[in-house]
Amino acid sequence: MAGIQSFFEYVDRKDNQDRFVEHLSQWVAVKSVSASREDRGKCFEMMNLVRDEMVKLGIDVELCDNPDKYQTFEDSEEPVPLPPIILGKLGGDLNKKTICVYGHLDVQPAEITDGWDTEPFVLQEIDGKLYGRGSTDDKGPVLCWLEMIHSFQTLKMDLPVNLKFCFEGMEESGSEGLETLIELRRDTFFKDVDYVCISDNYWLGKKTPCLTYGLRGCLYFHAEIKCAKNDLHSGIYGGQVHEGMVDLVHLWSKLIDQKHHCLVPGFYDDVEPLGDGETDIYDRIDFDVNDFKKDIKVNRLIGEVEGDNIKSKRNILMNRWRYPTLSLHGIHGAYDGDRSKTVIPGTITGHFSCRIVPNQNVEDIEKKVMDYCYQVHRESGSPNKLTMRNDTGGIWWKGDYEDNNFKAGANAMFKVFGKQPDLTREGGSIPVTLALQQATGKSVMLLPVGACDDGAHSQNEKFNRLNFINGVRYFS
Repeated sequence: MAGIQSFFEYVDRKDNQDRFVEHLSQWVAVKSVSASREDRGKCFEMMNLVRDEMVKLGIDVELCDNPDKYQTFEDSEEPVPLPPIILGKLGGDLNKKTICVYGHLDVQPAEITDGWDTEPFVLQEIDGKLYGRGSTDDKGPVLCWLEMIHSFQTLKMDLPVNLKFCFEGMEESGSEGLETLIELRRDTFFKDVDYVCISDNYWLGKKTPCLTYGLRGCLYFHAEIKCAKNDLHSGIYGGQVHEGMVDLVHLWSKLIDQKHHCLVPGFYDDVEPLGDGETDIYDRIDFDVNDFKKDIKVNRLIGEVEGDNIKSKRNILMNRWRYPTLSLHGIHGAYDGDRSKTVIPGTITGHFSCRIVPNQNVEDIEKKVMDYCYQVHRESGSPNKLTMRNDTGGIWWKGDYEDNNFKAGANAMFKVFGKQPDLTREGGSIPVTLALQQATGKSVMLLPVGACDDGAHSQNEKFNRLNFINGVRYFS
């Protein structure tokens, strides 16, 4: 206990905290936007930078060529190289457990003209908040691990576990090549892993830490409707052609109702039934419905029960985590400017997605949704051609929050915060979670560092200084 107390005191020193922040500013300054052809080279720069820093910490690092090698962008057929993937190892004591840590070093696009109050790639601290793209997603959490190791080494303290690292530079663009590499190294690098820890998600609120044991999966659909070879003048052709926009709006009206219930037959058939005592987990969670509504600026949420805050909280959290959804996202090919343009689009594509949960089957949901869309279009009598295609963005995942991995995470958070963390799920998808669980056959835990209002992927992304420092502390 004396050793860990010395570590906490070291981390709490202002000069060390300032050094941590300065280190993060150097990482944020690298514009490693994986979705940008122009910035792809910065992803390579970021991976090399982190590799070099890990080597200085005595970590045995391998900079692995991306198995997929190249990626083609829609605006050009010229292939662009994919950044490498870092695999690192620190410690090989057979008497210690081995934890594999995953993180990513690429970021979402960001420009000051997007509505940022500060330059997105210049870390700025305002009122204890560190503003900058990638500060919380996911450069800050990754850096917490390295600063924890550096602090232990400075104090000449032994780490209580062996550590392995898997860092990528393409997470924001589909993790190209990562699952292939994990499968290739299943029986070598990942063979002796005992537990997996991922810190690429966020607390449910702003004050109470949490451990995450479940994720929804995601299926993304594209419904293309073609009514003519080219766009048409509505004054000349209106009233003569069967407009594709009408077909798309009709199709969408048959997918989901005003209560946001999915209308696809059999969509809910295989959803895991509510377990004994499961509602108690939701009732104990620190979540204020009214604060949540204020944060996202909505008048009413689906599942609210007037005058019953407990039931409202339970319904809203279950809608967010454990029940499937269908959401409409956008239309490509239609006019979306703020001026008048009297055009009938020749081809339009509607984009929508389904979030799936235990125990829904990906192939079954794909078939049900696509068959139903074709049926609705056929029954409409339209002569236009509907073409459906889909992408699988991730399969659902559910861990065991009563295993030793989660118990260790809960103990660490209790030592730092003085209270037990909430047990939560996430409504989104992190595909690598399932890939690492399948490759290792071991427990995967999501150990979030950032708060719910960090604004990952949004304008003014930030990482609270306190969360940053506490991340260094509880990763120990």
